[in-house]
Amino acid sequence: MSPKERTSSRNFCNKKDLEASEDQRLAAYAMKSSYAARLHKIMPEGRMHDYRTEFQRDRDRILHSRAFRRLKHKTQVFVATEGDHQRTRLTHTLEVSQMGRTLCRALSLNEDLAEAIALGHDLGHTPFGHIGEEVLHGIMSGQDDLEGLLDFKKLGNPGGFKHNCQSLRVVDLLEKRYQEDGLNLTDETRIGILRHTSLPDNMTYQAFESERFSVKGPLFLEAQVVSMTDEIAQQAHDMEDGLRAGLVDLRKIEQLRIMKEMIRKIHPDYHATRSRFLKQNMLVRGTIHVLLTDILVHSSGKIREWTDREGIRSSKEFYKRLNDIPPDLIEFSRKGKGLFQELKEFVYREIINSYEVNIMDGRAIHFIRNLYKAYYTNPRQLQDWALLPYAHRRKEPYLRDIPLKDVGQKIHELRNEPAFLRLICDHIAGMTDKFAMDEYQKLYLP
Repeated sequence: MSPKERTSSRNFCNKKDLEASEDQRLAAYAMKSSYAARLHKIMPEGRMHDYRTEFQRDRDRILHSRAFRRLKHKTQVFVATEGDHQRTRLTHTLEVSQMGRTLCRALSLNEDLAEAIALGHDLGHTPFGHIGEEVLHGIMSGQDDLEGLLDFKKLGNPGGFKHNCQSLRVVDLLEKRYQEDGLNLTDETRIGILRHTSLPDNMTYQAFESERFSVKGPLFLEAQVVSMTDEIAQQAHDMEDGLRAGLVDLRKIEQLRIMKEMIRKIHPDYHATRSRFLKQNMLVRGTIHVLLTDILVHSSGKIREWTDREGIRSSKEFYKRLNDIPPDLIEFSRKGKGLFQELKEFVYREIINSYEVNIMDGRAIHFIRNLYKAYYTNPRQLQDWALLPYAHRRKEPYLRDIPLKDVGQKIHELRNEPAFLRLICDHIAGMTDKFAMDEYQKLYLP
């Protein structure tokens, strides 16, 4: 059978078929995988068939990465070892992905791109949740000198730490599965990961290949969707975890305006339900439904107004105006913003600010600061798989191969290298909760 006959007889979709399908079923304002670009061109690798779009390939690369697997043992709010049903960074990521796909499908946006961004958005998160991010930022911005151990007059500002910047660093540099460093994702997925939350002005530790995309300009709609669903997933599920942990009373939650709205519109039989468990589930899923519906209805109207005003009827016209997309096409209505803000303030006041969570945060601060101190004081306490890539990238002798008489001088040099401070930061940021606690025990306890 000739190649032509084989092509005509196949009963599956190849990459070109899938790209053509995107053009037909997705809106003109959706991102299309046929326009996607990568840092490095992907080689065919001897494959006979190509049946994934570029954004599907991004999703798969993230799913198979080590950083993704580690998310199952990283804290969302409650330390992963504290219970079997509390969210972890992995379950949060999957929930953001599900909500993002739901909104994108309803708006005829590119679900595969939104899923790839959602699955990669928290790869750079530290152990122990957001407090770990704050501790590392304090050290890496020069605000915390670790009781005088770090001399920032010599070191300068190492650049700070932010989990979305670190997530991009993971997929661009730290993961190693191919010939090049990183996962070689498309620019669209990379910028969505980087900008799923705001970027501080003083963040300097990564170049972000900024010549390929703007870190300040407009954001395409799939990325805006993930940014919103990340917030919704965080607040709604923190509320549920707080309920399960007994940190907040169900009656207090019932007084929130969003709950009254949800009961009125979605579960009018709520008060007749006697089971606390059923009520709790009704509140959480009802909250998510109210918020996603508000975004969907409000955003669809804003998108229609913008595309009509700009005369966008095709992908070509949309891509010409890619740098003119309003930054808030995907957003809550005014009423939705008020409901969500009240929920967010409630979660912070009753759960994030609780005694129990702050006890866990205090332990996390102690672990991370002292891990950093140990590695900075004696770099030979770092694992080989952390030290070796550092030496290779800088084309320097491996620390453990240096003659003993020269080790002291080399350690002194390392302590004054901003790149070495970043190595320690990368190492700690990549840890799971359990690994960090085990490392602390090995370093400090008999």
